[in-house]
Amino acid sequence: MKFLFKLVLIFTYILFSINTVEAKVSCCSYKVIKDSDGVYVVEVKTSKTNDCLVPYVVKDLETNETVYENTGAKFSVNAGFFDPKNQKTISYITIDKELVANPEENENLMENQVLRPYLDKILNRSEFRVLENENGEILYDIAAHKDAVIEGYEIKHSIQSGPMLFPELKLEEEFFILVKDEKIVSESASSLHKYARTAIGIKENNVYLFIITTEAPMTLEEVSNLARKWGMEKAMAFDGGGSTSYKDNKYEIVSEKDNQARKVKSFLLLKPFYLFK
Repeated sequence: MKFLFKLVLIFTYILFSINTVEAKVSCCSYKVIKDSDGVYVVEVKTSKTNDCLVPYVVKDLETNETVYENTGAKFSVNAGFFDPKNQKTISYITIDKELVANPEENENLMENQVLRPYLDKILNRSEFRVLENENGEILYDIAAHKDAVIEGYEIKHSIQSGPMLFPELKLEEEFFILVKDEKIVSESASSLHKYARTAIGIKENNVYLFIITTEAPMTLEEVSNLARKWGMEKAMAFDGGGSTSYKDNKYEIVSEKDNQARKVKSFLLLKPFYLFK
């Protein structure tokens, strides 16, 4: 009888341990919500004790599907800007506190005489930040690249893209439009036109991805309004147009012409369970 009782205690302990581990590695659960035809919202429930969202950068350009399959991620989504001609980044990207992608090393950007007067704006575009304090607690933020980090935290991961969408749409400040004599004379990333878009937002330290497909294209102002509708505290755009892509075990979204998948430079991944520390 005592032996049976001990077995029950051991089984209970093992079961409790398993449940505890599962609760820990499942701290970043997610679900995909259809906002309307062609518009999807990925709601990521996060935790202050584990970082489960991490940038990923490839040496050569690659499709979202390939990165999803090669990394074993729970999902992958396109992220920062890049130059398709030389395959170099136009966005700062930090992984595990190390700068792994630096637009200042892209000669096509830094030596462009047309862009030279506006480089300060381009290099200071908004970025999604994964912050960590000395206790290992994770906080998510969106800020301009040169903005100070929230006190008590440091940047663990970050992906720059832009522009800031909410609470303020910063098209001119981040050189997505150029205004002269009170007239818009140029635009970047087709900001004022309806295109497929990818965006990221934060609410109550949970992260939201907005995947706007070619079925329901939007201007950046319309994406800003979408972020407002969903109650975001902060939101910014990732690269969009044909780069817009998302992959998980149920959904595969691409927005390139003829439903082809564009190869891109950087991604945001929800890490698989076995990558949790």
